[in-house]
Amino acid sequence: MKKYFFLIIAVLVASGIKAQDDVYPAGPQQVVFYISNATIHVGNGQVINNGTIKINNGKIEQVGPNVSVTAGEKVIDAKGKQVYPGLILPETDLGLKEISNAVRGSNDYTELGDWNSNVRAIVAYNTDSKIIGTLRANGILLANVTPTGSLLAGSSSVVQLDAWNWEDAVYKTDDAMNFYMPGLLARQGGVGGFAAQQQSDPVKEAMDKIEDVRKFFREAKAYMNESAHTETNIKFEGVRPLFEKKQKLFIHCNQIKQMLIAVDFVKEFEINVVIVGGSDSWQIADLLKANNIAVILEREFNLPTLEDDDIDQPFKTPYLLQKAGVLYALNDNHDEARYRNLSFNAGQAVAYGLTKEEALQAITLNAAKILGVDDRTGTIEAGKDANIVISDGDILDMRTSIIIAAFIQGRNVSLKNKQTELYERYRYKYGF
Repeated sequence: MKKYFFLIIAVLVASGIKAQDDVYPAGPQQVVFYISNATIHVGNGQVINNGTIKINNGKIEQVGPNVSVTAGEKVIDAKGKQVYPGLILPETDLGLKEISNAVRGSNDYTELGDWNSNVRAIVAYNTDSKIIGTLRANGILLANVTPTGSLLAGSSSVVQLDAWNWEDAVYKTDDAMNFYMPGLLARQGGVGGFAAQQQSDPVKEAMDKIEDVRKFFREAKAYMNESAHTETNIKFEGVRPLFEKKQKLFIHCNQIKQMLIAVDFVKEFEINVVIVGGSDSWQIADLLKANNIAVILEREFNLPTLEDDDIDQPFKTPYLLQKAGVLYALNDNHDEARYRNLSFNAGQAVAYGLTKEEALQAITLNAAKILGVDDRTGTIEAGKDANIVISDGDILDMRTSIIIAAFIQGRNVSLKNKQTELYERYRYKYGF
């Protein structure tokens, strides 16, 4: 029986069954080329009409309305098109979670236990994820891959979305340590209902856990101050970059009480903090600004945190943070949409007060600043990586946004993905 089984497998392989997709990462940029006659949205609020971009060796060499095109060199005529910086997904489990909780073998986004400061999400990042192609086709070219969990979940890293393996994908390693703060709202219900709530105090339990994190950081800081160690503590070593200002602390929380504790962490430990979630951040925007705390707004299409909040508060929050001068970025962590609606989230914020260029900046330059890669990407400026998207129409509007080309570090990356393949398959079947 085994003999026949292996014979069948051999026949299937010989007859052309493929184990891998036929979408390959693009090779290095070979020749100088230009994108000309375009409306260029720089990403810093500036728009250049009828502009030209010169790209050489993966970098933007020149950009502006008066860039001369050398005769004989490659030119992409983008007349009537809109050109944007590559969009950045600032916090995601992309490449760590493939089919949500349905297929455990496809997921590697969390570790057991509360103290995983030594965990690095980058080594689990799967460059063969089917979702990556759909993001490129929506203009998203970089992402910050983040572990999930409780309390200290580990380090996130920035990746570019066209690579053979995680080593090729790395754009910035271990940019942030992730702290998932316990909730500080006592909610009724659950097993045992109100009677069970009376037997335990969930807010006190949450505060105790937060105090444990404070204690961990205090001990880690004392460990760093030792001139020599009798033993290496890998948990403390995992947060060393925090105290050396090489890494930020991403505190995942939404409630005002939680964010006030985040402010205390800044003051006590003198570390750089970013709020991830921050649905109620608009209420303490001035305090966040004063303490130089940035915010990644996790999901706009969601209910507000509190019952007393306006139903459309998540749509208004970006404008309120913009008005207060808080550095913020927009995100899309929706499991069903699988992160592709990032630009449309920004477009929704335009309807609630942001200008289009401010909304674009919230998913390009602002995200790059928060992730510490703004010296390399986030805008279309000379000296930066050529991470560029060309669209038929407004990238913030799902009615007109049709991405026709994308470049990562000057490489013309494929926009083909599982969904375009299925579209072509059934288009062929029904003769359209």
